[in-house]
Amino acid sequence: MGTHVLSLRIDGNLLDRLRTHAAKRDMPVQDYVLQLLQRNDFDERVQTAEAESARLTHWPTTATAPHGQLRPSQRSMGFRAK
Repeated sequence: MGTHVLSLRIDGNLLDRLRTHAAKRDMPVQDYVLQLLQRNDFDERVQTAEAESARLTHWPTTATAPHGQLRPSQRSMGFRAK
């Protein structure tokens, strides 16, 4: 995976704020912006993975399962369908 160039046109006030934040961390603005983008991308991927995991692992509870159906974990723990 190679590197690519991304040019941005940003407001002068925003650039000044980015410079200030980068300087506090003793980083070049380019590295600071890249770190922000990577962190944001990571956060989005984690949220997507959590949502997908929740969707895939949704099993009905004993209260919501149709009569006679239990989750596999409930069957292994000795629960019985009503």
